Amino acid sequence: MNVLFLGTGAGVPSKQRNVSSLALELLEERGAVWLFDCGEGTQHQILHTSLKPRKIEKIFITHMHGDHIFGLPGLLGSRSFQGAEDPLMIYGPKGIKQFVGAALAHSQTHLRYPIEVIEGEGGIVFEDDQFIVEAILLEHGIPSYGYRITEKDKPGTLMADKLMAAGIKPGPVYQQLKEGGTAVMEDGTVLNGRDYLGPPKRGKIIAIAGDTRSCPQLGRLAENADLLVHEATFAEADEKLAHEYFHSTTIQAAALAQNYAVKQLVLTHISARYQGEQVQMLLNEARKIFANTAIAEDLLRVEMT
Repeated sequence: MNVLFLGTGAGVPSKQRNVSSLALELLEERGAVWLFDCGEGTQHQILHTSLKPRKIEKIFITHMHGDHIFGLPGLLGSRSFQGAEDPLMIYGPKGIKQFVGAALAHSQTHLRYPIEVIEGEGGIVFEDDQFIVEAILLEHGIPSYGYRITEKDKPGTLMADKLMAAGIKPGPVYQQLKEGGTAVMEDGTVLNGRDYLGPPKRGKIIAIAGDTRSCPQLGRLAENADLLVHEATFAEADEKLAHEYFHSTTIQAAALAQNYAVKQLVLTHISARYQGEQVQMLLNEARKIFANTAIAEDLLRVEMT
């Protein structure tokens, strides 16, 4: 599981940063990629990576501002031109279905694969036997959602040494027990996989905040997250400006991480007003409060080990 930043700027693209998009690579877990936001130029950014658009199975949109959605029609079309046939799910706030439908209709773009667009107002938007994705309404000029991705706990490691000590040789029975099932031996003894598995492995939690100013709902989004991706459009000195424009500062993001037991914080959505040494200044501000902070750059990959 890796997080790949495709765009880390705020509002408009710059020479250093494209606008918002982030890929959650789940190639080992499910052979797929999930995209969070799709600002203008996202498909161009993908060209600089090993990502394959046909591997994108889900796209989650935080809100309807252009710097988070204008790249979506082009990406959908390119995915079709490149031969993708697998279905694609798009999740987002009210308006995303109309936007996608109008863009495809007026450009007469025919997709070779089925898409489904699901509009929601928060809560669990997706769940299967591996993951839960919850959308949490934050505070922005228009409805903006953060996404909390929870990987479900995995079974513990099979204690092969314990089985060997009991005289049980490797074979199909090991796989049955590893999956938590039972196995009946030749002498009639029934083995229960729970007796031969180590403690469950805790799944990872990733919290992705869309555009937002500081608000109480962020605590529920961020609590105990292994990785918190949070906007830091403004420096500490511009806190008043951040509030007026419904954005956050470095200090606010760092305090959230500190207060809610986050393991790692990555700041993104950086205003173009901060260049060169000023970016280091933003990082220093945050690290004074939460040491394990990084500032994302385009194409940064964070490995979730």
